Amino acid sequence: MKVLVINAGSSSLKYQLIDMRDESVLAKGNCERIGIEGSFITHKLPDGRSKKLEIDMPNHTTAFMEVKNMLLDEEMGVIKSLDEVSAVGHRIVQGGSLFSKSVLVTEEVIHGIESLIPLAPLHNSAHVQGIRACMEVFGDQVPEVVVFDTAFHSTMPPKAYMFPIPYEYYEKYKIRRYGFHGTSHRYVSARCAELMGRDIIGTKIITCHLGNGSSITAVKDGKCVDTSMGLTPLDGFMMGTRTGTLDPSVVTFIAEMENMTPTEMSDMLNKKSGLLGISGISSDDRDIVKAANEGHERAILAHEMLEYEITKFIGSYAAAMDGCDAIVFTAGLGENQASHREKVCENLTYLGVTIDKQRNQELVHGKEGEISTKDSKVKVFVICTNEELVIARDTKDIVEKL
Repeated sequence: MKVLVINAGSSSLKYQLIDMRDESVLAKGNCERIGIEGSFITHKLPDGRSKKLEIDMPNHTTAFMEVKNMLLDEEMGVIKSLDEVSAVGHRIVQGGSLFSKSVLVTEEVIHGIESLIPLAPLHNSAHVQGIRACMEVFGDQVPEVVVFDTAFHSTMPPKAYMFPIPYEYYEKYKIRRYGFHGTSHRYVSARCAELMGRDIIGTKIITCHLGNGSSITAVKDGKCVDTSMGLTPLDGFMMGTRTGTLDPSVVTFIAEMENMTPTEMSDMLNKKSGLLGISGISSDDRDIVKAANEGHERAILAHEMLEYEITKFIGSYAAAMDGCDAIVFTAGLGENQASHREKVCENLTYLGVTIDKQRNQELVHGKEGEISTKDSKVKVFVICTNEELVIARDTKDIVEKL
């Protein structure tokens, strides 16, 4: 079975074609600047070959046509016919309280995703466009499955997902903690138990998905019991351009002093804050690393704040679960920024965490494994996340039951 995994954004469409016989990636690519001048598609093969084509893509339907063309391309194609694509799996950011697991796409499911657009205006709207465009290009005979970022977090108890605001707003608008990066947290927690040689039941694992967008999750017995992101991905700790958790009065005070509209405030909190806002340099951690190494004070402060906040969340989740067996670092920064891992772990000695500094430096750029010492009471792992594989596996499981 070959499964096409899709992650549709408002102006992009990422894809991977996975052969589920051995879970190998046959091809992957990205359609960028959809609906914008200068759109293009990049297509990559496992042997390192790639092809970039600048072509007009006014909407997601034309983008899917280009994906189809690339998969069938004489030079770079990996299939002879679309009939080889057994199913399509879509990543959906917000499933709200409607979807607690992956499901087969139906009109009712699409309407459900549309009903959640107010909770994720850009993401869910783009996902719906992606699903309908896929149907138009691939036809009704190819089953489609939707996998939700929020689903893994649906096991949180009310004490973790409720906000201390008047209860009527939960009843009227479903305002609560939903969490995100669920497919990543699900994959790496399961992989962590596998690397420890343990059944995931009986484990207490803290997973740190650290990238331009970041979240930390407490996973007990393989289920999420708490997570740092909230109603939106803005909650939690500081990220590339997002603030993370704030005193709400900071928001109202700045809005009043600067006469900012809610839209302007949201833009500032989501796109101009975090590492970018503190450093004044960039949202890309590599730029901040370079500046910090050159003695740039605000770059150094940005890293100190980030590492401090990550440490606090890990400590709070160890308390919430009454212990911790393992800590996982994953995603762009988690997998590649050894210095952040070291600084965070240096402040977790009270938990019994000790790491092998040399091993920590070695595990970057796609290498995974344990970085804690043999006598460390809590194991620490670097694990490469694979959200696309989770989506493909769920899609395969659901389609095979049809």
